[in-house]
Amino acid sequence: MAQVKGLYPPCPSEKRCFLSEKFIKVVATGFGSGFAPFAPGTAGTVVAIPIYLIFSPLSWPLYLLSVLALTFLAIYVSQEAEKIFRKKDASQIVIDEIAGFLWTMFLVTPSVLHVMLGFIFFRVFDIVKPFPARLFQNRLPGGYGIVLDDVVAGIYANLLLLILVKFWGI
Repeated sequence: MAQVKGLYPPCPSEKRCFLSEKFIKVVATGFGSGFAPFAPGTAGTVVAIPIYLIFSPLSWPLYLLSVLALTFLAIYVSQEAEKIFRKKDASQIVIDEIAGFLWTMFLVTPSVLHVMLGFIFFRVFDIVKPFPARLFQNRLPGGYGIVLDDVVAGIYANLLLLILVKFWGI
């Protein structure tokens, strides 16, 4: 397979990486959900639901800081996972979906309906990739391109969900 070019040199051994290769694989693949034979991105988003439920009791500033930290971790881990899998934006990398879904659910009360709608809206925006998501995916290098398109999709989904909650009382 061809070597992935990016911001960082190849990571042939764990000595070069800040985190271990095993840790990177576990995190990047959403605890293995990225190895799902069908729709790994959807499987990764399913894994994001219990993570959201763990984060949801946090105050909004702490939730925001936590999601920002997870997003930065996702960027780094995705960059390193590309090197491990030797493929640009490998389908096994689903930490971006997890980060994107957490952005979707920012300031949203955890209820079955809200989680279902957030899941659907996020997946639609992640697939459609409205501006500037596709631009980010195609133009930003490595982990930035992998993760930030999902953050954009998550923000679009969040805005739609918050509008429905505010004006339609769902």
